[in-house]
Amino acid sequence: MKKVVHAACPHDCPDACGVLITVEDGRATKIKGDPAHPVARGFLCAKVAKYLDRVYSPDRVLYPMRRMGPKGPRNAGEGARSTQEWQRITWDEALDEITSRFKKIIAEFGSEAILPFSFGGTLGMLNSASMDRRFFHRLGASQLARNICSAAGEAGLESVFGIKLGTEPEQFRHSRYIIAWAANIHGNNVHLWPFIAEARRQGAKLVVIDPYRTRTAACADWYLPINPGTDAALALAMMHVIISENLHDADYVERYTLGFEQLRNKVQDYTPERVAKWTGIAASDIVKLAREYATTHPAVIRLNYGVQRSEGGGMATRAVAMLPCITGSWKEVGGGLQMSTSGAFKLNKEALKCSDLMLEPLGRPARTVNMVELGKALNSLDDPPIKSLFVYGCNPAATCPNHNEVIRGLQRTDLFTVVHEQFLTDTADYADMVLPATTFFEHKDLQTAYGHYFLQVSNQAIEALGECRSNVEVFRALAQRMGFEDECFRESVDQMIDAALDSDHPWLQGINRERLEREGHVRLSFEKQFTDDSSQSSGFFLPFAHGNFFTTSGKAELYSETLKVQGLDPVVHFEPPGESRHSEQAKTFPLELLARKSDNFLNSSFSNLPAIQEMEEAGLLEMNATDARTRGIAEGDRVRVFNRRGDILLRAKVDGVLQPGVVCARLSWAKLSPQGRNINVLTSEKLTDLGNSATFYSVLVEVELFQTAS
Repeated sequence: MKKVVHAACPHDCPDACGVLITVEDGRATKIKGDPAHPVARGFLCAKVAKYLDRVYSPDRVLYPMRRMGPKGPRNAGEGARSTQEWQRITWDEALDEITSRFKKIIAEFGSEAILPFSFGGTLGMLNSASMDRRFFHRLGASQLARNICSAAGEAGLESVFGIKLGTEPEQFRHSRYIIAWAANIHGNNVHLWPFIAEARRQGAKLVVIDPYRTRTAACADWYLPINPGTDAALALAMMHVIISENLHDADYVERYTLGFEQLRNKVQDYTPERVAKWTGIAASDIVKLAREYATTHPAVIRLNYGVQRSEGGGMATRAVAMLPCITGSWKEVGGGLQMSTSGAFKLNKEALKCSDLMLEPLGRPARTVNMVELGKALNSLDDPPIKSLFVYGCNPAATCPNHNEVIRGLQRTDLFTVVHEQFLTDTADYADMVLPATTFFEHKDLQTAYGHYFLQVSNQAIEALGECRSNVEVFRALAQRMGFEDECFRESVDQMIDAALDSDHPWLQGINRERLEREGHVRLSFEKQFTDDSSQSSGFFLPFAHGNFFTTSGKAELYSETLKVQGLDPVVHFEPPGESRHSEQAKTFPLELLARKSDNFLNSSFSNLPAIQEMEEAGLLEMNATDARTRGIAEGDRVRVFNRRGDILLRAKVDGVLQPGVVCARLSWAKLSPQGRNINVLTSEKLTDLGNSATFYSVLVEVELFQTAS
């Protein structure tokens, strides 16, 4: 028997591709992009194109396992522990042991001593945030603030627009001036690239602003390297030029923005000459960029999350988001800005999460732990202390900042850690119990996106391998073992999808599960809200062409009372990060580190697969030739990269991808390196100005030639 199943890629990527999985005699034999999907258009990224290697990897965890040896990888650099370190157990044994330990912890320390820990391993609505939330709410466990990736940027975006909306990718083909700002489109947004290529064939100019000469920057018409963490200053200087030369759209500004005069006063201080000293971009180039952006129509900005991973990341996003508001480019097809489109999916998320369940055990909302500060949380003396960690859809031993503190906490013998995973990750090496998880081939889900406006049902293509279970199944079973009798724990997957779609929002009008299953993908129904807007008749979604901002004022808020109440600058603010070349710490640690994502992995996902590893050169520290020469370092030398938080040995790659004063290393699994560490030994738990997110790109280090003892 042969069939083709429509599914959707749930990995943490804006493209959320529709995929077609060929199944023969119960085994998946082929995966390809859905040619009917308006964004995927029949091709996949290099990672997902090899997804069969992931599903059928000999390293898949297929059965529940209990730890038999000490916590931690047995030998750094040799990959996962052998199966002799684990005892295979039944699901009944696993569930009984987990619930028994939970009950004991609750009796002695209270339910908030249990902490769930998950993030973007899957973005499927059900397997990322439904039955799991219900279970931990009903349990009374501590809640997790999932702020590690995008919270600062989201806060900055919403402070101006009131919602996470942006230019749809299909419009980029109509743009004539495209700025990729901290956006490596070739590396992590590849399905946008064909639209940009089409625009360039019609004469569009592509400008890339990035501290690192990415694959996208190498293809640009104009590449502007910028010092890390100075993006807000550049945006302010651009607005200085645009406003002082009257290049702004006065009519749009008057009708649809709030606080323009305050902004005009603010940007007077950010002259191109002053900002050039911070950004490393020549004043003449700042002026040229501002003029070209403001006078070329339509102009669009693809802003990505790298811009918000510094201490001032929220304000940086806010500043860049103001640009299309003062130029009025939201009026034009192919204009505006895209950072996230996720705010458009007005699903009934509360029906999935059932947050009111936490009132039964506690009578109040449970305490919240910021996932950025996991190291602090695991090692603190809080009342109650964290006594159990349940990890799913996440690999914190690789991805969390301040790696050494995270590992110190995970090594605690009194910490009961459960990891629900597809592979023996870095975090699984510190687990007391590992549970086998399905891939998206093996379960059904509802898929939104943050890079386009198509909603999808992802159908199950094959039966689960071994004894793998989805997140939904695991937390439903745990609820039953705990004796939770609430009706929500008995809902089927289809019932949960129906509940999520049970929304009266006009953008979801006419969209139900049956239609999604029949059509594969369905565009949100924007025309239902914008019937008075002639710009929608063309079939394009121009969310802010006539204002319609989702702020309290209904306008783009260039001045924000909400920020003022929080004690923040109500307009916008820039100051150099505390860890930057302009800080006092730079006297000891003079190099700014970009702790970058790898081009061919997805955070820590895919990094253990041989076919993907072949595409990525691991263990490198990329340096500018000037910085290397000053330290007596040559291509291929082993170097020690260090600061007060830790150190790591890497191999020097002296190339032209970085400006002087900046070095770069990439994220991977810690245990795949000879030392059993990764670059997060150097990053800190310091939080951003808005959103309490991670500051992975505000890191100072020093580098020295590594010499072994004779």
